[in-house]
Amino acid sequence: MAAPAPAEQGTPGRYTVAQYADLVRQGVLGPDDRVELLDGVIVAVAPQNPWHAAVLDQVKNVLASVVGDRATVRVQSPLALGPRSMPEPDVAVVAGRSLDFVVAHPTSALLVAECADASVQQDRLTKAAIYAAAGIPEYWIVSRRDDAVEVFRDPDPAAATYRTRRLARRGERLAPVAITGAGVAVDDLLPAPADSA
Repeated sequence: MAAPAPAEQGTPGRYTVAQYADLVRQGVLGPDDRVELLDGVIVAVAPQNPWHAAVLDQVKNVLASVVGDRATVRVQSPLALGPRSMPEPDVAVVAGRSLDFVVAHPTSALLVAECADASVQQDRLTKAAIYAAAGIPEYWIVSRRDDAVEVFRDPDPAAATYRTRRLARRGERLAPVAITGAGVAVDDLLPAPADSA
């Protein structure tokens, strides 16, 4: 990755989505640079370990099967969320078809999911605030540490927070609030417990 261009005057080290896109167009950031823009900061994305890669595939497959053709399931693709954030969530369910986003990235989602191993603190703090501020109705953290799905709902965009948060455990089912008729078993999102493998 080449050195990033200077950020906007008056906000040292902070970039807008437009400036970030310019860095990509200019080749300063390339396809091999695993980064995302979070609240004006270009953040490196950690390499995937086997757990993360497997769980990401599982979450994508489960959501694709319950959503069908009613929406699009995107994997590690940008969401343009406000003037200073372009996260690349592990999985996002967005309204519309894939080809609706040829010209511009989606600016919202029906559901966003992150598969959290080493990234759990950033997922809980930084990303939850960004997704809530964007009014995304539901956010899941599929957590290795908790062996559960942390469910955030009822966003308060002005406060950049979700009003409700709970852990969904094995044996429970989730019904995404913005995807009518979709039901997901928590067990289907998590790998088998270590003692049953």
